[in-house]
Amino acid sequence: MKKSLLAGITLCLLSACAVSPTGRKQLLLMGNNDVAQMGLSSFQQIKQKEQVSTDPKQTRYVQCVAQAITQAIPAQFANTNPGQWEVVVFDSKEVNAFALPGGRIGVYTGLLKVAKNQDQLAAVIGHEVSHVLAQHSNERLSQSQVANMGMAAADSILKDSTTKGPAMAALGMGVQYGVLMPYSRAHETEADVLGLQLMATAGFNPKESVSLWYNMAAASNGQAPMEILSTHPSDQTRINKLQSLIPQVMPMYQQAQAGGVHPQCAG
Repeated sequence: MKKSLLAGITLCLLSACAVSPTGRKQLLLMGNNDVAQMGLSSFQQIKQKEQVSTDPKQTRYVQCVAQAITQAIPAQFANTNPGQWEVVVFDSKEVNAFALPGGRIGVYTGLLKVAKNQDQLAAVIGHEVSHVLAQHSNERLSQSQVANMGMAAADSILKDSTTKGPAMAALGMGVQYGVLMPYSRAHETEADVLGLQLMATAGFNPKESVSLWYNMAAASNGQAPMEILSTHPSDQTRINKLQSLIPQVMPMYQQAQAGGVHPQCAG
């Protein structure tokens, strides 16, 4: 039993190894169609739970920015780009947005009070769409599957041990804070990188991403959790990283502008 569990984990790791768009190794155990179906199902549940905005001006504005972003997706993402993206605005004070596999984007009206212009909104949408393009949902689900297999193997190995309880508790904490959360922070950083490239290619000023996160930091009122216990980088860590990336993506923005790409989305 012990050998078969360990062999199963090893086989998963060897057979599902992939490389992310930024060159990071990924574990992907699920097919794109399966993940897309899960995304569509989740989106339907969210639409049933949340109130959809009836403000046509807000909806047109968000859809305009989202369309500019999704039309700029490079051909290299053909396998994860659904082509047609449904964009829904939710009437809520929550400062949030998301994108799901299967081509679904949700933006909460609370975000529009923090993202002060089309470029800042593009930074958010570009970031969320990048999660989909880089298959982060698939990776997170795959990590959880392997973590569960590892816990099952440890439980079998320690079955007759007097230290099983403390050991399993420590292992659980190690999996949560030493594997799953840091990976999620890696996803956030990767989505920032890809999102900047995407918004710049779509003709939005990437410098506004830094302004956006200063706005986010102000809106949080210092209530964000410690970075080590969070699935997101701290505001300052994110701002510093974005500032370091701006010189790399400004030529993409300037090329888009020179080529006549000038999004005009009225907020």
